[in-house]
Amino acid sequence: FYNAKKTPQYEEIKVPVGINLLDVAHDYGLELEGACEGVCACATCHVVLPDEIYDTREEASEDEEDMLDMAFGLTDTSRLGCQIIVTEDMDGIVINVPSATRNFYVDGHVPVPH
Repeated sequence: FYNAKKTPQYEEIKVPVGINLLDVAHDYGLELEGACEGVCACATCHVVLPDEIYDTREEASEDEEDMLDMAFGLTDTSRLGCQIIVTEDMDGIVINVPSATRNFYVDGHVPVPH
Protein backbone atom coordinates (compact mmCIF):
# COMPACT_ATOMS: atom_id res chain seq x y z
CA PHE A 1 0.00 0.00 0.00
CA TYR A 2 1.26 3.48 -0.86
CA ASN A 3 -0.25 6.27 1.20
CA ALA A 4 0.40 9.79 -0.05
CA LYS A 5 -0.95 11.22 3.24
CA LYS A 6 2.11 9.94 5.05
CA THR A 7 5.59 11.19 4.33
CA PRO A 8 5.02 9.45 1.56
CA GLN A 9 5.57 5.90 2.65
CA TYR A 10 5.23 2.38 1.33
CA GLU A 11 4.05 -0.48 3.48
CA GLU A 12 4.90 -3.92 2.10
CA ILE A 13 2.69 -6.65 3.50
CA LYS A 14 1.91 -10.27 2.74
CA VAL A 15 -1.77 -11.23 2.80
CA PRO A 16 -3.80 -14.35 2.15
CA VAL A 17 -5.63 -14.77 -1.14
CA GLY A 18 -9.40 -14.27 -0.87
CA ILE A 19 -9.57 -11.25 1.47
CA ASN A 20 -10.71 -7.82 0.23
CA LEU A 21 -8.37 -4.81 0.27
CA LEU A 22 -10.38 -2.95 2.92
CA ASP A 23 -10.05 -5.89 5.32
CA VAL A 24 -6.35 -6.15 4.47
CA ALA A 25 -5.83 -2.49 5.39
CA HIS A 26 -7.76 -2.86 8.65
CA ASP A 27 -6.02 -6.13 9.58
CA TYR A 28 -2.60 -4.48 9.12
CA GLY A 29 -3.45 -1.10 10.67
CA LEU A 30 -3.15 0.81 7.39
CA GLU A 31 -5.12 4.00 6.79
CA LEU A 32 -8.12 3.08 4.64
CA GLU A 33 -11.30 4.34 6.23
CA GLY A 34 -14.26 2.19 5.16
CA ALA A 35 -16.98 4.26 6.89
CA CYS A 36 -19.74 1.89 5.70
CA GLU A 37 -17.75 -1.10 7.00
CA GLY A 38 -17.39 -2.63 3.55
CA VAL A 39 -20.94 -2.78 2.23
CA CYS A 40 -20.31 -0.61 -0.86
CA ALA A 41 -22.27 2.33 0.56
CA CYS A 42 -19.52 4.98 0.62
CA ALA A 43 -16.27 5.83 -1.15
CA THR A 44 -13.92 6.06 1.84
CA CYS A 45 -12.06 2.86 0.88
CA HIS A 46 -11.23 4.24 -2.58
CA VAL A 47 -7.96 2.84 -3.93
CA VAL A 48 -6.12 3.20 -7.22
CA LEU A 49 -5.03 -0.06 -8.82
CA PRO A 50 -2.16 -0.56 -11.26
CA ASP A 51 -3.38 -0.84 -14.86
CA GLU A 52 -2.39 -4.50 -15.17
CA ILE A 53 -4.50 -5.45 -12.13
CA TYR A 54 -7.43 -3.15 -12.89
CA ASP A 55 -7.73 -4.69 -16.36
CA THR A 56 -8.03 -8.22 -14.94
CA ARG A 57 -10.78 -7.53 -12.37
CA GLU A 58 -14.49 -7.90 -13.04
CA GLU A 59 -16.12 -4.61 -13.94
CA ALA A 60 -17.40 -2.50 -11.05
CA SER A 61 -21.08 -2.97 -10.23
CA GLU A 62 -23.49 -0.09 -10.76
CA ASP A 63 -23.56 0.45 -6.97
CA GLU A 64 -19.77 0.66 -6.85
CA GLU A 65 -19.71 3.07 -9.80
CA ASP A 66 -22.25 5.28 -8.01
CA MET A 67 -20.05 5.39 -4.91
CA LEU A 68 -16.90 6.03 -6.94
CA ASP A 69 -18.60 9.09 -8.45
CA MET A 70 -18.25 10.63 -4.96
CA ALA A 71 -14.60 9.61 -4.44
CA PHE A 72 -11.82 12.14 -3.98
CA GLY A 73 -9.12 11.94 -6.67
CA LEU A 74 -10.96 9.53 -8.97
CA THR A 75 -8.80 7.95 -11.71
CA ASP A 76 -9.37 5.57 -14.60
CA THR A 77 -8.22 2.67 -12.39
CA SER A 78 -10.09 3.62 -9.22
CA ARG A 79 -12.02 0.95 -7.31
CA LEU A 80 -13.42 0.50 -3.83
CA GLY A 81 -11.12 -1.56 -1.65
CA CYS A 82 -14.09 -3.46 -0.19
CA GLN A 83 -14.87 -4.78 -3.68
CA ILE A 84 -11.38 -5.96 -4.67
CA ILE A 85 -10.46 -9.47 -3.57
CA VAL A 86 -6.77 -10.33 -3.29
CA THR A 87 -5.68 -12.90 -5.87
CA GLU A 88 -2.33 -14.55 -6.58
CA ASP A 89 -1.66 -12.28 -9.57
CA MET A 90 -1.53 -9.30 -7.18
CA ASP A 91 1.80 -10.41 -5.69
CA GLY A 92 4.25 -7.52 -5.61
CA ILE A 93 1.85 -4.78 -6.75
CA VAL A 94 1.47 -1.33 -5.23
CA ILE A 95 -2.01 -0.18 -4.20
CA ASN A 96 -2.29 3.60 -4.07
CA VAL A 97 -4.42 5.23 -1.38
CA PRO A 98 -5.62 8.74 -2.31
CA SER A 99 -4.49 11.59 -0.04
CA ALA A 100 -8.06 12.34 1.15
CA THR A 101 -11.54 10.85 1.37
CA ARG A 102 -15.06 12.24 1.36
CA ASN A 103 -16.96 10.87 4.35
CA PHE A 104 -20.63 11.81 4.04
CA TYR A 105 -21.60 9.97 7.22
CA VAL A 106 -23.57 12.43 9.37
CA ASP A 107 -21.12 12.58 12.25
CA GLY A 108 -17.94 11.67 10.38
CA HIS A 109 -18.06 8.14 11.83
CA VAL A 110 -14.90 6.15 11.31
CA PRO A 111 -15.45 2.49 12.24
CA VAL A 112 -13.02 0.52 14.35
CA PRO A 113 -12.30 -2.82 12.65
CA HIS A 114 -13.29 -5.85 14.69
